[in-house]
Amino acid sequence: MSGARHNAMMNWRRRRGSGSAIWDWESDAATGAASTGRASADVVRRRRLGAGLALVLLVAVGAVILAGGPGSHGRAQARARVRPPILVAPDRFDRAIDRVLAGSPLITEGGRRRREIALTFDDGPGPYTGHLLRVLTGLRVPATFFAIGNMERYFGASTVAEQRAGDVVGDHTQSHPFLARLSRADQRREIFAQAQRLHGLGLAFPRLFRPPYGSFDQSTLAQLRRFHMLMVLWSVDTQDYRQPGVATIVSRVVAGAHPGAIVLLHDGGGTRLQTIQALPIIVRRLRARHYHLVTVPQLLLNDPPPPGQAVPPRLTGG
Repeated sequence: MSGARHNAMMNWRRRRGSGSAIWDWESDAATGAASTGRASADVVRRRRLGAGLALVLLVAVGAVILAGGPGSHGRAQARARVRPPILVAPDRFDRAIDRVLAGSPLITEGGRRRREIALTFDDGPGPYTGHLLRVLTGLRVPATFFAIGNMERYFGASTVAEQRAGDVVGDHTQSHPFLARLSRADQRREIFAQAQRLHGLGLAFPRLFRPPYGSFDQSTLAQLRRFHMLMVLWSVDTQDYRQPGVATIVSRVVAGAHPGAIVLLHDGGGTRLQTIQALPIIVRRLRARHYHLVTVPQLLLNDPPPPGQAVPPRLTGG
């Protein structure tokens, strides 16, 4: 991790005291000796009590670790309960994002050498996210979600489920504003507040960002540079948020499919039953054309785009 990025991460972390209780039996004995001039029997009893409690605690921890049986699953679960939140993406995806950022602050698609497509979902989490996630899981399709901070307080469990399913979660601001209409300071708050929300859920610091409505300016790009985040736009817009019908959503994806395509869909912001119903058909037709569905970081790792991608003249959705 670079020094600049490390400092940005450190500034972003919440500073707080350890809050941990320290059991110091020796200091109790020293205090007793100073006040009485000899080691009291009470101190000896407390030492023995402390040793007994420690032994019981060790036995209890051992039982929890071994509860998973002879395999490693139970031990991994025990370790997961005390592991601190992950603050960075997996190294291989991190490096892929960094390589793209070295040549461009944003992308609209991946490279064109491999038949890979990334499905992305905006405006969640929402009441339909859990259902959509179950459909994706059943289809064995990984996806990339761009989540809104204000929705996490109601549907944060769905965001956690996305991460556990192997999906990627990016930043879609705190309240879904037109960023180009905001001051630099307000833009920073919008981006940073959602990053804090994700951190509070135990997720990685987001490396990917999507501006609502495709609205951004130079101030937006400056904030993303500060946080080492890549702006992810799209090359296929289904406009599923308008609820045009299942057949229309499917046809727009299939018609726009090409190697490296990034498809814009939605899991929040309104009724998403049409999107959910369209997904199995979309996946079946793309696979029939020998496309593999991947997350955006996987797309960048396998087939990175050329540097300096042009911004589309007109963006909708997002």
